[in-house]
Amino acid sequence: MTERAFTAIPRPIERSRTARFFEAWPPLTLLAMAWVALMLVVALGADWLAPYHFAALDLKARLQPPILFGGTWRHALGTDELGRDVLSRLIVSIRISVLIALFGTLIAATLGTTLGFVAAHFRRSVEWLILTLIDFQASMPFLIIALAVLAFFGNSLVLFVCLMGLNSWERYARIARGLTLSANEQGYAGAIRQLGASSWRIYGLHVLPNIASTLIVSMTITFPETILLESGLSFLGLGVQPPLSSLGNMVGYGREYITRASWILLFPSAVIILTTLSISILGDWLRDRLDPTLR
Repeated sequence: MTERAFTAIPRPIERSRTARFFEAWPPLTLLAMAWVALMLVVALGADWLAPYHFAALDLKARLQPPILFGGTWRHALGTDELGRDVLSRLIVSIRISVLIALFGTLIAATLGTTLGFVAAHFRRSVEWLILTLIDFQASMPFLIIALAVLAFFGNSLVLFVCLMGLNSWERYARIARGLTLSANEQGYAGAIRQLGASSWRIYGLHVLPNIASTLIVSMTITFPETILLESGLSFLGLGVQPPLSSLGNMVGYGREYITRASWILLFPSAVIILTTLSISILGDWLRDRLDPTLR
């Protein structure tokens, strides 16, 4: 009787549920999500989370160190040169900076996407004019434009938010125009147009959902850029003006006390770095999840 040789067929290694979870949701991405969620909670609940009013003065308690430097829990993050609680000012500053970055990003995305649709729809001279504006915006350093506008028109919170909205709109215009032209070549937009649909319906209900993933990823790039731009202008004294406070505003005031009370500058600087880094990490993760070519 001959012996039969059985060849062992290798079985695929079954990954655990935990391994599959962390492959879809990397730990670094989860940490970034947690930090962004914390910033949103702080921005929405600043009035209830701040232990003191952000502008309350206490000259007897000026330049008190935080807990990490031997301070007390009464002022967990210390006080500044006027005795104002750093934690309270930090909470309010997070709200102001996040709102400025959020509305600035939404304005830039809306303006750029609309102009991109207009350029792709009308073509010819209208497209040439919009592309010329895009090239002009891209060729000029936006910081110089912002300094000129703020110096000429003065400063207010509404003007400052609108100015932040003019940052990076050309990026959305290029993306929207290119993807809309591609959609028109694919034929589905033309087929819907032949059925009698209006241009607003075609672009709003059919073209926009197909390019939304690319625009969302671009927004995760613009949002941290806007935070850094706001921080830079506030650091120079041209951004958010007293009595309001922003992260860049706190860094600007804290630079004069960096050797005696470094915590005034360190805490808002750390929030700026962690927030921009977290949103950038989320943008990379969204790009990988939404781009079908990377799956």
